[in-house]
Amino acid sequence: MDIPVDIDYAMRHTKVLYAPARCIDTFGDTRFNFSMVSELQDVVGVCRIRSGWVEASRPRILRPADMVGVEMDGFSPGIARIFEWMKEKGIVAPSMFKYGFRFSRSDVREELVHDVFPVVSERVVQDALDSGNPLRAVISGVDDAWEASLLRFMVEMIQQSHEINIFDFKRRGML
Repeated sequence: MDIPVDIDYAMRHTKVLYAPARCIDTFGDTRFNFSMVSELQDVVGVCRIRSGWVEASRPRILRPADMVGVEMDGFSPGIARIFEWMKEKGIVAPSMFKYGFRFSRSDVREELVHDVFPVVSERVVQDALDSGNPLRAVISGVDDAWEASLLRFMVEMIQQSHEINIFDFKRRGML
């Protein structure tokens, strides 16, 4: 599967600058308060900070096995095809989405800051540290393909939560 060059670039260059203290909940919904810092591609010394909420949850409706997959709410049309690309590249295991996942984003605000990226990102990370919010994340993303960067962050959080989620399943006798 081919995806646009800008999305491929975003997937490879997204970095988590400040990770949330919490993982993806095994049996519930998890909402992260994100701030994404990106450099404008056509202007020097200007960064964009996008802030909002991103949520990972199980679908609310049971579906047949052949309809299991990823649902997207609040994202651009077609962005879910990134997950097929991630499976092909080995970034995610196909079993990760065996039971389906729902991603949504909301309350996104944008702010332009006239300063260089290292200074802006350091300021946003310090703000996250000062907040004490265990669901706060700061991401370095690609401006034109920022939704791909946001999804890359969510996949990393799911992968980091995997061991804890398996433990929870075993503890409840589900595995």
